[in-house]
Amino acid sequence: MAIDQKSSNLNAAGQNRLELLLFKASGNQMYGINVFKVREVMTLPGMTRMPGQHPSVIGVVHLRGQTTPVFDMAVALGRPPVDKQEDIKLLVTEFNGSAQAFKVSSVEKIINLEWSAMKRPPPGSGRSNFLTAVADVDGVMVEIIDVERILAAVQPPNTHVPADSIDQSIMAFADGQEILMVDDSTTAITQTRRTLEPFGLKIHTAKDGAEGLRALRELADDSTPVHERLLCVITDAEMPVMDGYTLTRKIREDESLRHLFVILHSSIDGRFNRSMVENSGCDTYLTKFDPQALALIIQGRLGSALAS
Repeated sequence: MAIDQKSSNLNAAGQNRLELLLFKASGNQMYGINVFKVREVMTLPGMTRMPGQHPSVIGVVHLRGQTTPVFDMAVALGRPPVDKQEDIKLLVTEFNGSAQAFKVSSVEKIINLEWSAMKRPPPGSGRSNFLTAVADVDGVMVEIIDVERILAAVQPPNTHVPADSIDQSIMAFADGQEILMVDDSTTAITQTRRTLEPFGLKIHTAKDGAEGLRALRELADDSTPVHERLLCVITDAEMPVMDGYTLTRKIREDESLRHLFVILHSSIDGRFNRSMVENSGCDTYLTKFDPQALALIIQGRLGSALAS
């Protein structure tokens, strides 16, 4: 089952909508993953076991000349592993520039949903660490997986920026400069914070586009123009309540916010959603997670602010 990432999903994203692929990892709990991040769904092919790996990594498969790690989604989520042996499905996904596959017990269907229908995971839920949102779909509670957190638990991404790649002449100016980071993934926020730590920036955060927009409008009420106070806005593209494309468009439509420098920061390669990126009005697009590329963009912003 190939996933057509460029058809209806392109139309849904950027209109504060998304397509979710619904599946079960084990048991009856329904999960969802953004179709944009799924390359294909297939029956589990021959797999090579890999002893000594993280408990959720059960082997590798060879797909189109590429060695792809296979995760047991249930184990990654802290649930019992899939116990059936027949008709096992693989979700082949692409996150942060690499491919991986997730073993699941069943794939149900694809649905179209408004981001506003997505809610944050209930506080205190033991599973909330691996969820970005929940949604009621025809009376069934669907849990949206934070795949970035699952991957980071197995292999933490490199967030280091070599000292010799940082322009030391702007570091004194950088200290105390403010940015707003908007992302529903606590893992992504932590990674970005670690990368930007050497700059000494003051980082404000918001968990979705609606919360980010409220924060920006509150800042706009101050006497200092918000684009002079904030060095930039770094926003994820796919978030509950309001996505990053919609947030960026609303920033451009608001006279008090329209001059802000906006970075769209997404785990989806920008080649797949170029039209949405262009239509959003962002200043630049960056695929997660490239610490040096992010640091270069921030250095450029600091240089521009210092020169103005």
